[in-house]
Amino acid sequence: MAFSPVAVGSEVSPEPGDSGRPGEEADGERELLLPRLGERLVPGNRLKEVVGASLASLCLGPLAGPQRLGTLVDCLVLNYRLRQGLGWSRDRGAAAEGGGAAEGPLRCCGCSRFLSEPVTVPCGHTYCRRCLRRELRARCRRCRDRLLPVVGTGTAAAPLRTSVVLNHLAEKWYPGECERARTERRLEELLAQGRFREALGAASQALRADSSDLMLRIYRAESYVGLQEYKTAIEDLNFVISKMPNWPEVYFWKGKVLQDSGFVGDALQLFLQCLALDEDFLPAKLEVERTLCDVLSPDKLGESLKESAWNSPHIRNKPFVLGSEAAESYCNLQHCPEQSLGRSEVLEPVSGSLNRAQSVHTLNSTKDLDKEDGLKRVSSEPLLSGQEKGALLKRKLSFSEQDTVVCEDGRSKHKKQGESTKRDMTLAFGTIPGDLIDVSDFECSLCMRLFFEPVTTPCGHTFCKGCLERCLDHAPQCPLCKESLKEYLASRKYSITELLEELIMKYLSDELYERKRIHAEETAEHSNLTKNVPVFVCTMAYPTVPCPLHVFEPRYRLMIRRSMETGTKQFGMCISDSQNGFADYGCMLQIRNVHFLPDGRSVVDTVGGKRFRVLRRGMKDGYCTADIEYLEDVKVADGEELKKLRELHNFVYNQACSWFQNLRNKFRTQILQHFGPMPDREENIQAMPNGPAWCWWLLAVLPVDPRYQLSVLSMMSLKDRLIKIQHILTYFSRDQSK
Repeated sequence: MAFSPVAVGSEVSPEPGDSGRPGEEADGERELLLPRLGERLVPGNRLKEVVGASLASLCLGPLAGPQRLGTLVDCLVLNYRLRQGLGWSRDRGAAAEGGGAAEGPLRCCGCSRFLSEPVTVPCGHTYCRRCLRRELRARCRRCRDRLLPVVGTGTAAAPLRTSVVLNHLAEKWYPGECERARTERRLEELLAQGRFREALGAASQALRADSSDLMLRIYRAESYVGLQEYKTAIEDLNFVISKMPNWPEVYFWKGKVLQDSGFVGDALQLFLQCLALDEDFLPAKLEVERTLCDVLSPDKLGESLKESAWNSPHIRNKPFVLGSEAAESYCNLQHCPEQSLGRSEVLEPVSGSLNRAQSVHTLNSTKDLDKEDGLKRVSSEPLLSGQEKGALLKRKLSFSEQDTVVCEDGRSKHKKQGESTKRDMTLAFGTIPGDLIDVSDFECSLCMRLFFEPVTTPCGHTFCKGCLERCLDHAPQCPLCKESLKEYLASRKYSITELLEELIMKYLSDELYERKRIHAEETAEHSNLTKNVPVFVCTMAYPTVPCPLHVFEPRYRLMIRRSMETGTKQFGMCISDSQNGFADYGCMLQIRNVHFLPDGRSVVDTVGGKRFRVLRRGMKDGYCTADIEYLEDVKVADGEELKKLRELHNFVYNQACSWFQNLRNKFRTQILQHFGPMPDREENIQAMPNGPAWCWWLLAVLPVDPRYQLSVLSMMSLKDRLIKIQHILTYFSRDQSK
């Protein structure tokens, strides 16, 4: 089987401190030769150009390892798809599995089968534990987020645990499917322990009780492989393919069987078929990378990789094809496993190099093929002209696009891709009896109401998003099991559990409508900027003046979060008062930015807005609230009074500038760092409802008792405010002169 080498990717960056490595210069040249994948994978598949760049890079030195072949694998998969008439779609794998996928509400995002032992990953999508335990994919099929690896095979070692709510629903709604999943789990444990004979017996016994479970056949095939009974394993896998022709995983397992048997080239084609159905099927991609890394190693390629040979016109212009023997043997294996594997019980191993590998085709005679199946063997490729070769390849590819359906009489027939049959396996867990749908199964254990924006923690418990955030304000641990959630809190990625939200929308639509109505009312209440306005009792704040805050108390974490969620991004600031709790006057603060710290604290950047007077005090979830009215300066009419006001304004402004310039450099620098520069003098001193901005800046930096500052804040006359500031400046100017 002859393969043309293709582009070698450079996906792994050098380790720090490796600047003096011998191969670094070659790696740099290789990266110049190999453009980005996105520039190469264009309609029409410019594969030959990537091949040329790959061959040139191989002449620079040996490959760094399989991880550098990501570009090559992606290019091969795209070429494979285009030759079979498949489009480039990341969602193809999920859609393609419909022939044997679950048709009920509890479906795994990965394998589309029944959601046994559901695990909700950080992005909010839910997978069966089997998909995550076997690390079948590196990224989420729905949103492309990276999935966390699962350590080991035991549940105790898994960083993500089974979702309690979804697992309860699965056990309640589909007990039979859950029992079947437990059987499969026991088989996995036996296989992991190497007890293949016991696993084979258990799988066969389970199949006698339920012959429709195709996953049991895969486990039985794995048992056969462990016992080196490859022929029987192939028969089981071919049966699964006939029932679920678009299930990527079964092609992977069949490829593994052939790889273990020594048929590396045919295994590689099955891995590509798997990736064509699901490009994120990680084990298949890793196997392709390892195989090609072995094939493209210099000791395997030998003298044929010399630059002069690869630059010849014959090689440059030759189209990229999979060898005729390889394509034919792949078809033979897929559709005629008994003939392809012959009568022997043990297969003869084949060399790992694809260029020297003995194809499965060479182990089977033409006589056996004609006698057993009647499939006509096509003449060998070297005897055909160029035009005939293209026609032959077209026939082979069109044949490989068909799927095998095993009839009751044991014969095989072919159906086009996408065509359904009456014997397609459909798991029987679609509808749910109405008496099994209970609203109490969808209630948050914190607020005892229907889940609203449900989120699932790494420990597997589910809460309303708002409820969980309030609990994490007090302690970074799960409210139920008390497991630490410090990393979860630091990530601040509270993704909605989409499956649970979909179930609520589908089966509890009326209850959800009422729950949303109540939430909207609560949000509207928090959005009111005159009634029950949240009040932060801390320090003095002034209009237009920045006021950075370090928020660590749980009640104020909640207050800031509500201000952000409602969209107002505002709250009141008052100083404390020994009699009434907080002062009668304050200033609204506008949130400009919130920086969350890993432990839940936050640094909030705010700036002063309107002044207000407190009319009525209240309390909400631990923080103070107030009914307020806003204050504005009383404007002075044009005339002599306005002229005198301008003169007073200019005099006090110049006095303020003189005081600030006479400060020590140390103090002046500190003020500038914290409050910024002093605002410029305004032409229209009555344009703003709070008066000139420089007055508030000056009041904030002057070392004055807060009660005195509060009296200035409450003034609604610009003239009175300027006189107060003038008295303060006069007092401090005398101290400066001394």
